[in-house]
Amino acid sequence: MEVRAKKALGQHFLTDQKVARGIVDALAISSATEKFPFPVLEVGPGMGVLTQYLLQRPELDLKLVEIDTESVEYLLTHFQGMQGRLMEADFLTLPLERIFPGDFCVIGNFPYNISSQIFFKVLDHKDHIPQVVGMVQKEVAERIAEKPGSKTYGILSVLLQAWYDIEYLFTVGSGCFAPPPKVESAVIRLRRNGRTDLGCDEKLFKTVVKTAFGQRRKMMRNPLKPLAAAKATREGWTAEELSAFLSQDVFTQRPEQLSVEDFVALTNLLA
Repeated sequence: MEVRAKKALGQHFLTDQKVARGIVDALAISSATEKFPFPVLEVGPGMGVLTQYLLQRPELDLKLVEIDTESVEYLLTHFQGMQGRLMEADFLTLPLERIFPGDFCVIGNFPYNISSQIFFKVLDHKDHIPQVVGMVQKEVAERIAEKPGSKTYGILSVLLQAWYDIEYLFTVGSGCFAPPPKVESAVIRLRRNGRTDLGCDEKLFKTVVKTAFGQRRKMMRNPLKPLAAAKATREGWTAEELSAFLSQDVFTQRPEQLSVEDFVALTNLLA
């Protein structure tokens, strides 16, 4: 039985065993610092190219989530012990807090069409996900790992780097997949940093970052003017005071020039 790759699900099955083992080996779990075995969730296992190696690691307590019924049937047929491990569900709607009462890691060959959404969900559970190892489109990996000053630096860069240390591990060519995608892929690792608090309103921080990059080619004063105007209303400022507020240096920069710390300071300025 073979699983037919479905374009609607963004499926490109990894066939290179060396790459598969490299992805699994990148998940760094130490029994000296983590409880043993440590819960791990594989997202989109497909035909189990990563699963086979994950199951060989006794320090991992593996669960899998797969939305494709055909892939689920394949995994149940070809791998022992999948009952109780394998969930036929959409990761994006999965109630993670019910399945994992404590910390867990995430690994997978993430479908291109939902990779950004996967990372946004990781952010929603950042206090319980200490590590993520994922293969994504190379362009997305570069964007996530990029530093300020680059045209590829964006919303995901800032939001993920606020809470995780990002490592771009290696590039994967299109010939390693069936069917081969039209783009290259890359494997990245996210490890939770030591930050427990941003030092600003987290909800407003997300709003500021997303709003700023909504008009990334313009100076910050343009996209953020509504937020500044809302502050002016709360504070009872005059039009002149609002204008003076927006004349500060930070509002003359473009969003890709600001670091995480700069966005934190900006958030506090707009609070």
